[in-house]
Amino acid sequence: MNHHLLVAEFLATPWALMPERLNAVAAVLARWSQDVPAGEDVLASIAADRNVREARRQATTAVSSGGIAVLPLYGVVTQRGNMVDDVSGPGSISTQQFASALRQALADDSVSQILIDIDSPGGSVYGVSELADEIVSARAQKPVVAIANSLAASAAYWIGCSASEFYVTPGGEVGSIGVWQAHFDYSQAFATKGVKPTLISAGKYKVEGNPYVPLDEEAQGFMQSRVDDYYASFTKAVARGRGVPIAQVREGMGQGRVLGGEAAQTQGMIALPISFDEVVRKMRRDARSIARPRASRIAYAQRVIEIL
Repeated sequence: MNHHLLVAEFLATPWALMPERLNAVAAVLARWSQDVPAGEDVLASIAADRNVREARRQATTAVSSGGIAVLPLYGVVTQRGNMVDDVSGPGSISTQQFASALRQALADDSVSQILIDIDSPGGSVYGVSELADEIVSARAQKPVVAIANSLAASAAYWIGCSASEFYVTPGGEVGSIGVWQAHFDYSQAFATKGVKPTLISAGKYKVEGNPYVPLDEEAQGFMQSRVDDYYASFTKAVARGRGVPIAQVREGMGQGRVLGGEAAQTQGMIALPISFDEVVRKMRRDARSIARPRASRIAYAQRVIEIL
C-alpha cells in the first residue's frame, strides 16, 4: 500500500495526540509500507530512546518500595498492545495493560499509594475515557498521584488529571487539551499519474471521507461531530479531575497548547511544578502522617481496655 494512503487511514481515527508527533509515527508507517530499512541515524535514535525508557522502567521498579507503586505511562497511548514496537518507533502504552497494572496495585496489600509516572504525547481516544474513570474509582480505595515527567499531553493529560493529585516536573509540560483527525485528498495526485480509483460499496456513508475524492461538506460535518463529541468527554473529564467548571477548561488551560509548569499551575491544570523525587518524598510523608493518628487511636483503645 502507498505509504501516503497508509498514513491517511491511520489518521481517520480521532486522536488526542500532539499533531507534531505524527512525523515519528508516519516515518515508521512509511518504512513498513515501502519495506525500506531506516537510516543508521534513525535506528541509533530509536535505540537510544528505547534504552532510556527501559532504564526508567527499571528505576520505577526500584522506587516502588515503601508502599508506593510507581506505574509508568510512557509513549503513545493506544487501547490494546503496542501500536509500534519499541525497536521500530517511539513506543506505546496500552490503556488495557495499564488498567490491569492499576488493579494489581489496588489488590496488593503491601501497596498503600499509587504514583503514575507519565511521559507521553497522548494518542488514540479509544480506551482513554474508560481508564480515566477507573483511576477516579481507584482514588476511593488508595491515594493516586500523577506526575508529568516530563510530558503529559492530550490523552496522557486526560489520564493524569484523573488522579487525586497531579504534578509536573519543573522543566516539563502538560496540556494539549483537544481532539483532531485529518483527511487527505489524493484525487489530484492520482489524476496526474493517470490513476482513477473506483470504490464498490454498500451503505450510503460506507466510503464517506475516503482519500480518493475531495471531502464534501456533509462528510466534514460528520467528522467534526465526532471530534466535538470526544472533546466534550475530554473537557468534562478534566473539569471533574481538576474540580473546575467546564467553561474554565475550554476557555483557558492552553486551549490546545501545552504549557510549562508555572503557566499550567496558574491555569489550574496541575498542583505545582515539582521533581519526581520530591513527589515520592511527599507521598511518604503523607503516608506517615496518616499512620500516626491510626496508631494513636489503637494505643488509646488499648489503654481504655486496660483501665476497664
